[in-house]
Amino acid sequence: MARTVDITVPDLTDRRVVLTGGSDGIGLHIAARLAAAGADLVLPVRNQEKGRAAVERIRAQSPGARVALRELDLSSLSSVAALASALREEGIPVDVLLDNAGLMTPPSRQETADGFEVQFGTNHLGHVALIAGLMPLLRAGRARVVSQISVAANRGSINWADLNWERSYDGMAAYSQSKIAMGLFAVELGRRSQAQGWGITSVLAHPGVAPTSLLSARPEVGRDDDTRSVRLIRWLSARGLVVGTPQTAALPALLAATDPDAVDGTLYGPTGLGHLGGVPGTQKLYSRLESTADAARIWEESQRLVDVRFPTSAEA
Repeated sequence: MARTVDITVPDLTDRRVVLTGGSDGIGLHIAARLAAAGADLVLPVRNQEKGRAAVERIRAQSPGARVALRELDLSSLSSVAALASALREEGIPVDVLLDNAGLMTPPSRQETADGFEVQFGTNHLGHVALIAGLMPLLRAGRARVVSQISVAANRGSINWADLNWERSYDGMAAYSQSKIAMGLFAVELGRRSQAQGWGITSVLAHPGVAPTSLLSARPEVGRDDDTRSVRLIRWLSARGLVVGTPQTAALPALLAATDPDAVDGTLYGPTGLGHLGGVPGTQKLYSRLESTADAARIWEESQRLVDVRFPTSAEA
């Protein structure tokens, strides 16, 4: 009999959790488990119709679930600013920010509303802007910030000479860069929090590999058909071979968000073969995320591009 892969999510009653990318795929499973545990869940999504369907599904599974649907397009800095402003106005401290939303490998180069390569702008810079905008609430809640990266962060590099891939676009290389940047920023966020006394814990997670919409047909990003990769992943997942399912792929981020022993810079992921599937746990930080110089550089460069500044002291 196959081993059941799951974790126990602790009671999250009255804890405010902000989750991006929670309307489908792995994110919806994360959202459902958080809501079932009693979290005061804020679900900011780009597609409101999908968001409403997600909320209905969550409430069908957990009657009485506290879920607030909000608008957020991570590819638009004005949209990020509007959400952050609205949440600051409410004044409710944030206990967990789970940066899960992502976009993967458009076949041709696309740009965000602000002129960034769409994967770098959405996966990384949009979340940087969100963290910056929510800083007062994160500090008030002594929050856990979880950055959902990818096994793709274990290959490739930061294209420092052309961060926006204007001269030679490669979809997978750009995706890897976005996740490496996200991971480096998360590690540096933890360092800065410790140094400045912000009270924020910053950890990382990755889902391994599972059949989700990231590699499926997505006309909105210029992909009209499923990729060969996602067809193979579906075949393996259905047979319980090597990779995970959307349900099990949600577990590392849930563990990262709720592990009472979490420390800054910890990477959570599946512990099976190649870290592609299996029981969630901690693992060695990817080599591309170990450079303190690269982390400091992406910290400064990201602030410059997004036009935000993080505080430089505990009092700021």
